[in-house]
Amino acid sequence: MKLQCDVEVVNRMLPTFGMKSRGKGARAVLSIGKHLDKTSQRSSVYMMICTAKDRAGSKYKLKDNIEKFFTWFVEEGKATVRLKEPAVDICLSKADANSLKSFLSAARLADRGSDASSLPLSTLTPVRARDVEQPKKKLTIVSKKDYPLTSGFPYSLEQLQVSYCKLSRVDMRMLSLKALRKLDLSNNHIKKLPATIGDLSCLSELVLHNNHLESFSVALCLSTLQRTLQILDLSQNRLQALPAQFCQFRELVNLKLDDNELISLPFHIGRLSRLRFLSAAHNQLAVLPDDFRRLSLENLDLFGNPFVQPNSLDHKMNLTFPLPLQEMASRAVANLRITFGPDLIPAHLCRDLEVAKTCTCSRVCVNFYIKTAVSMNLHQVSHTVVLVDDMGGTDAPVQQHFCSLSCYSEFLDNSLQRGLR
Repeated sequence: MKLQCDVEVVNRMLPTFGMKSRGKGARAVLSIGKHLDKTSQRSSVYMMICTAKDRAGSKYKLKDNIEKFFTWFVEEGKATVRLKEPAVDICLSKADANSLKSFLSAARLADRGSDASSLPLSTLTPVRARDVEQPKKKLTIVSKKDYPLTSGFPYSLEQLQVSYCKLSRVDMRMLSLKALRKLDLSNNHIKKLPATIGDLSCLSELVLHNNHLESFSVALCLSTLQRTLQILDLSQNRLQALPAQFCQFRELVNLKLDDNELISLPFHIGRLSRLRFLSAAHNQLAVLPDDFRRLSLENLDLFGNPFVQPNSLDHKMNLTFPLPLQEMASRAVANLRITFGPDLIPAHLCRDLEVAKTCTCSRVCVNFYIKTAVSMNLHQVSHTVVLVDDMGGTDAPVQQHFCSLSCYSEFLDNSLQRGLR
């Protein structure tokens, strides 16, 4: 029976001499096994503790020698074993909870003098240096020759950077690193992201700068990353569009989309209420989505996009008179905020309602509307704005939808009056 954890051996006699323990554990490997007692010349069951400073290990007899187990926090990987002789407390922490329970159970049986054949005993031998190293939390690989082909990645990693290694896909071994908070795969040749990246439940930063990505997975947008991802760098790839579900990343604070081939931003980008830094320079954006007005940013960079010159009279009309019954029903569901879902209405109607447009009158239109583009000063949505073009402008065209001909006419009248002023 072996256990890897942090260990501090506290001498209970220290306070008698006015001394205190360090209060800090060292990485160790604990083993329970047989050892020849030199005094009695009999084999007894001992606990051996090996650390980086003492790889040969210190041994403690277990039979009739455990005064008490302290297991209040065993579910957190913590416990204390109090020995009678010597008068020490063996404080265990940062252990796997299940492994710790098994280890304490074996120690309890050894203390009671259970038959050794019924105990999961190990050989009490010195440990290797790597077995008692502190868990590695950060690893940076920036050369293909340093990439681990035969050995795995340390399970304890919280930050992993693998760059300039010509990776064409994400190594599945990375997806087993459940403590990972930052994953940097920049400057590789990755074309597609596996949906299983969404299983990294602690991931808050994902950097994919300068790869060959052509699409972004819908499944990834619907994964647990919705609740954890705060920084996403997709710059210098080959993305032409992002799925509508992309706006499920409600915790995003920093989004980089520069140097792609994007022809549009996600329709409901305004749902990214925590977003503060957005850069989408050097794409193919002609107009911004209607929902862009809802953003509240600190820094915005849209330089180098071929934005159209907005003209209120230049519009696209997609209206019929009277409106189809399905359109009227869909508008009623949206305007009255009636709960809907695939269990209540057909899935294609749900998809239509997910991309419903809001008119200037605050009512909703779905598939039938009039669409035009209006100019908006980007300082309305961001404190700092990088100039949109070489002329020093900070205005950009934003889509505007109208639910009826009367709403569009009223908009044109107002535009004309502003022009006359």
